[in-house]
Amino acid sequence: MSQGQGQDQGQSRTRERTGTAGEPDPRRWWGLVVIAVAQLMVVLDATIVNIALPSAQRELHMSDANRQWVITAYTLAFGGLLLLGGRIADLVGRKRAFIIGLVGFAIASALGGAASGQGLLFGARALQGAFAAVLAPSALSLLTTTFTDGKERSKAFGIYGAIAGGGSAIGLIAGGLLTEYLDWRWCLYVNVPIAVIAIAGAWVFLHDRRGHGGTARLDVLGVVLGCGGLVAIVYGCSEAQPRGWGDGLVLGMLMGGAVLLALFAWWQSRARYPLLPLHIVRDRNRAGAFLTMALAVIAMFGMFLFMTYYLQVVLGYSPVKTGLAFLPVTAAIIVGSTQISARLLHHLPPRVLMVPGAVFAAAGLFWLTTLTAEPAYVSHVLPSELLVGLGMGLIFMPVMSTATAGVAPQDSGVTSATVNTAQQVGGSIGTALLNTIATSTSATYIGSHLATAAREAGGRLTPAMREGVVMDGVVHGFTVAIGWGAGIMLLAGVVAGVMVNGRAPKHGGGPAAGTEGGAETPKTTAP
Repeated sequence: MSQGQGQDQGQSRTRERTGTAGEPDPRRWWGLVVIAVAQLMVVLDATIVNIALPSAQRELHMSDANRQWVITAYTLAFGGLLLLGGRIADLVGRKRAFIIGLVGFAIASALGGAASGQGLLFGARALQGAFAAVLAPSALSLLTTTFTDGKERSKAFGIYGAIAGGGSAIGLIAGGLLTEYLDWRWCLYVNVPIAVIAIAGAWVFLHDRRGHGGTARLDVLGVVLGCGGLVAIVYGCSEAQPRGWGDGLVLGMLMGGAVLLALFAWWQSRARYPLLPLHIVRDRNRAGAFLTMALAVIAMFGMFLFMTYYLQVVLGYSPVKTGLAFLPVTAAIIVGSTQISARLLHHLPPRVLMVPGAVFAAAGLFWLTTLTAEPAYVSHVLPSELLVGLGMGLIFMPVMSTATAGVAPQDSGVTSATVNTAQQVGGSIGTALLNTIATSTSATYIGSHLATAAREAGGRLTPAMREGVVMDGVVHGFTVAIGWGAGIMLLAGVVAGVMVNGRAPKHGGGPAAGTEGGAETPKTTAP
């Protein structure tokens, strides 16, 4: 057989797997299933242990001060290492990074499930976050380079956006079911079979061009400055909950992180192989999408936190009932992403979806500011969940599509990492910021009202009276913090309306491309 015939047969086999240059991969939708399963595992793992935390704390004898590290260890590693994970995906290849992330995530989950002490559990959660930081950006960049047709890309990003928005609520549901009917350890063990299925699917259905490791190098100084700055900020925000925002350690971490990120931005303009090429964030639409994502997630994570406590502590719901109570918000996010955003984004500018989405979500959050300690799921929580879910579905999908539009294949990993960084850091900041507002407001309310009640009762305050004041104070703190969240959500809408000025895509084209200097950025092509 001649050399030319061998080359023709090799090219024919390649076309059978990935489609011709002018045709998409015939198995791309199965690839989307694999990507969706992996992304769901990463997103829900940030919340699946929330409901299981009391059980784990009792069994492993954690103190109240240390129990937060089950959550914080994951978010610290995840949020701080995402940029590094995105660049690794660009260097070694996105499919390879995707599989490495799945294998490492499964091993870390098994270690956490088998933990005999709190130290091993904290370490396993940090290891989960580190591998999630490799897995998440490679998943999004594979999606970006697999779906290039406008209508198909909108559908794919609609599904991905629904998972990104609803994964947190699904995690609460799964955590409740596993904790109540099996054991808290299964909140970690469950990742192992899911990862195995995703690994098998990745080998069969995902295709990617080779990495760029032969021509580029890892920006080591950029890794230290960028990841160090993000870790410092996330750590500072996480410590604000027990210590307070005025604590020296918290202020030092926040200021130190800001200094490191400023040095990181300076170095990226001079590095030969930058960790985050600045042209990615200089694009007006992309920067607006990143900021919109961060602000929206700050408000949304606050709602999940407070509603979990409201349902379990105030209304006395079981873990399973609490998880099921979040089903409406998950359903609304899915409808907003797949049935509204995915259908309209191909015809409308992205901000025409983002701005109303932020208004709907803010309205839902504002509705919760009228909560009292009396049962009010049907009258308050349910309609609020539907509004917030619908709004987030209108935000997530166009934000992700806009942020990754017009990106060169060699930069798709780090761009995807930046989207995930905005989401993860926004969630960490939102949890710490709004929780600090809630706890401080509750403490002030309870202190003043207990004194008033004691005077009115002639110094004879019964346990029932005290319990009533405490519950009212807890709910009051929630409503004040959620009110702040509603304002932050409105700010996300303002940012989207002002900064994201991309046009609706032309028929048959990619997603709404970013515009810079009045010119449309080139659309991503399949590798």
